[in-house]
Amino acid sequence: MSAALFSLQSQRQLEQSAAALGLMRRAACAAAHWIMARYPASAAITVLAGPGNNGGDALHLACELLNAGYAVTVISPQKQSSAEAQAARARWDACAMATYTSLSAAHTDLIVDGLFGIGLSRPLASPWDALIAQVNARGVPVLALDTPSGLDAMSGHAPNAAIRAAHTLTFLCFKPGLLTADGSELAGEVHLATLDVPATLLPTPEGELNRPGVTALKRHANSHKGSFGTVCIVGGAPGMLGAALLAGRAALAGGAGKVLLATLDSRLAVDTTQPELMISPLSLPLAPHSICAIGPGLGTSTAAQAALSAVLAGDTPLVIDADALNLLAHDAGLFATLATRQVPAILTPHPAEAARLLGISSAAVQADRLAAARTLAARLNKVVVLKGAGSLIVRPDGFYRINASGNAALAVAGQGDVLTGAIAALLAQQLSPFDAASLAVHLHGLVADLYVNATGGPVGLTASATATALSGLINALLCVQNPG
Repeated sequence: MSAALFSLQSQRQLEQSAAALGLMRRAACAAAHWIMARYPASAAITVLAGPGNNGGDALHLACELLNAGYAVTVISPQKQSSAEAQAARARWDACAMATYTSLSAAHTDLIVDGLFGIGLSRPLASPWDALIAQVNARGVPVLALDTPSGLDAMSGHAPNAAIRAAHTLTFLCFKPGLLTADGSELAGEVHLATLDVPATLLPTPEGELNRPGVTALKRHANSHKGSFGTVCIVGGAPGMLGAALLAGRAALAGGAGKVLLATLDSRLAVDTTQPELMISPLSLPLAPHSICAIGPGLGTSTAAQAALSAVLAGDTPLVIDADALNLLAHDAGLFATLATRQVPAILTPHPAEAARLLGISSAAVQADRLAAARTLAARLNKVVVLKGAGSLIVRPDGFYRINASGNAALAVAGQGDVLTGAIAALLAQQLSPFDAASLAVHLHGLVADLYVNATGGPVGLTASATATALSGLINALLCVQNPG
């Protein structure tokens, strides 16, 4: 249940179905337990209560904390509007001396954000924007209830003022906007309180958190290199051979049995660092391979366009990245060919590439990453990986996974090429396109997380180091998930 993601309409339906269970009080008790486990009763807690049900959660929380002996201050610039929130306000008024409308300079150990929840669909104006600016400037840890105020809980977009939380305690289910775009930073560490809602009340999910295992990569003793497929990387134009090399090295590290580089620059004879890579100048038509990945260092020349056209005319499953995506965006014929092609393919655009493919701006993509990825997957009838903070893996039918591994250490040239190679390797090992993309994205991000844990920061992780680390990570996970 905890991994399921629901549409906003389904979340509202769930709240209505479970209303008789006393969700507001349950949410408040869950938040109180969270705080009590981390802060002593001597702590001073400031609770921000908005006008809606999120504010009602906050007011009930304030009562629970006050009864537990905490020093609680409530800030509520406007009266509560819903009946449930008004009842919560009445409970607080009955047990406290005062409620304030603005943030004071008095010492506080924790600020609880209960201003606005998942129902917010507009930029915040006065007095909320000023209050949020004051909270963010205080330098005090913030716990957001359900979602940081000002953040769209579904898209992850924060149009203007938004709370910057250290932690978010979200209720009933995870919200995609907490894990992608602005939400990946504003929400801080995300925790889930399911509020013990019966599984029978849960609607049909439209997505899930990306939590893949590596069991499918376990190898039998009676196997050989042909058991794990052949990957062909098409790219490496003059001046960009490194991209093809990175993709090839990642494909080897990801477990492909054989990897061939078909390069547009004919001058590279061998990779002395990774001599296992077979390298030859691109010759069309391509010989049959298990998987073809096209785009790393491809360029947009006439030769590159001919290579993409030839690859699309074949029947090999594809991973399409980088300049291959840009060629698709500028050639309606190639785009249509891919859309009608019945063989599986995975596209891995970053936001600017997705914007070109959709004919919109990068800002529009980032304003609703999920909608953009779903639209592209549906138009092309292919799996799409929309890279970025909280990468999205989307099937043509709209079902999606959102990835929580990874960090800013991946924001360096060549990391996309490594991801392309890793996806191709997993496809070659017989994972489905959706599962291959999901596992590769997860592993790619996990390498970055391990790097930050080991070094203390996100600076300096090269794409070469990421590619090298993949095999060790996969093997370590295999040992954990398949002991003995």
